[in-house]
Amino acid sequence: MASDDRWLERLRHELTWFTGQAALRSRGAGAILRFQHVRPRRRGGFQPLRENEITPQFLDRAIRALKRWRYDILGMDEVCRRAVTLPEKRRFAALTFDGASKDLITFAYPVLARHAVPFTIYVPTAFPDGVGEAWWLGLEQVIARESRISLMMGEKEQRFTVTGNAEKRALFSFLESWLRSLPPADVSAAIADLCTRYRIDLAALSREASMDWEDLAKLAADPLVTIGSATVNYPVLANMKDSAALREMTMGKVVAEAAFHREIRHLAFPFGDRASFRRSHVVMAEEAGFTSAVSAIPGIVDAEGRTNLRALPRISWDGRVRSLRMLRVLASGVAFAPVKPTGRTT
Repeated sequence: MASDDRWLERLRHELTWFTGQAALRSRGAGAILRFQHVRPRRRGGFQPLRENEITPQFLDRAIRALKRWRYDILGMDEVCRRAVTLPEKRRFAALTFDGASKDLITFAYPVLARHAVPFTIYVPTAFPDGVGEAWWLGLEQVIARESRISLMMGEKEQRFTVTGNAEKRALFSFLESWLRSLPPADVSAAIADLCTRYRIDLAALSREASMDWEDLAKLAADPLVTIGSATVNYPVLANMKDSAALREMTMGKVVAEAAFHREIRHLAFPFGDRASFRRSHVVMAEEAGFTSAVSAIPGIVDAEGRTNLRALPRISWDGRVRSLRMLRVLASGVAFAPVKPTGRTT
């Protein structure tokens, strides 16, 4: 059913492009694009995280296309300015990257630097410290290697048999959703149990996948790079008590400011979908001193203060799609409902 929905959505976007609506009926002031991993395509049929990946070649093509379409490519400070001022003639696009993955400096940064375009990276500070847990990578490795998997789910041990890639992808989706429904301490306990059973070194896996502070210092030295925060541990804020969620936001900001010797003004809600944060967290972002906070809820940014700066929508690019036509349709805003005015924007 989900694959059918994606196919119908893509067909609708294709029709939008062919009818010329993306070029003639753009909506809003611009779009914030969300990427997670940039790296060469990997072989193998079981790649449950492929939708979070794009190739360096696609990133290059996307930037070239945005320039050709006469988009202004902006950092988040300028996005915030345009979101509260009168509309400008040219639309904007902002390139944002979540998670501080190692592949950003290895594969994405050479492309971004060659094009001399600004971009924003949101850093969960536990990961460059070497203590963050990329539990989704541990889950992926276990399911990739094993055909019989058992783990504790609550107080009961559950057993699964998965022999083909389709079954493995279904199990990954099921367990990922379950883990994302748990409080952070329970996620750590569950993934520690799973990785211990199947001899996965989650700590080493997480460190290998993340940039360290030296990598981040190289990026921070580039005036085109904006450093933002993605809390400390990248938890699902909706599964935490409000005091703990606010502490994640404030401590992520404090640690990043100490590391980079600059004010950290922009936040990304971890995961960022509608289930991962609440309206109260939008208010907390303001309390913590952030100028903006971005989500992963799809949409475009309007001008004249009609989009809440601490609940900014972003277009998450699906790495399984390599169509610039789709990018143009989504960035134009015609695929999304008009922005409804919000009460507080500054």
